[in-house]
Amino acid sequence: MSFRSLVSAAALIALPALLLARPAAAVPMDTVVLQGLDKITARVSTIKVPVGQTVTFGALQITARACDKHPPEEAPESAAFLEVVEVEPDEKPVERFKGWMFASSPALSALEHPVYDLVVLDCVNANGTPAEDAAPSPDQDQAAPADKSKPADKPKSSDQPAQQ
Repeated sequence: MSFRSLVSAAALIALPALLLARPAAAVPMDTVVLQGLDKITARVSTIKVPVGQTVTFGALQITARACDKHPPEEAPESAAFLEVVEVEPDEKPVERFKGWMFASSPALSALEHPVYDLVVLDCVNANGTPAEDAAPSPDQDQAAPADKSKPADKPKSSDQPAQQ
């Protein structure tokens, strides 16, 4: 058996495993953690914005639309889709930013503003659940039962009275 045919045979054996292997999808989280800088006062603030809600930072209204975090087996990355509107008194609101911001590359897609600076630090779950617990396992990737939030019924101990 020649080296070329040996390599071809090994590739054919490994091919099904390569076809089944796929990159892990980003895990949606429910809160964006931002760092805000007021360039006039030099104050740095940590801002938590729940997805779907709006938070005010100075004259900015920051709305988080999505926040995704890569699972632990991939390169670390958090990305948030943000809408930033500046609201000044007696003026019409002005949209200053709308798009994805990335924690690992803040300059790639940045808010350009003379007074404020925003940087994505992380995506987290408000209840403290880490990303690896929120990520679906490969066997759950297919059709999952409709409601997993209810715990399974535990058999009651006969020596304790039932609570009503």
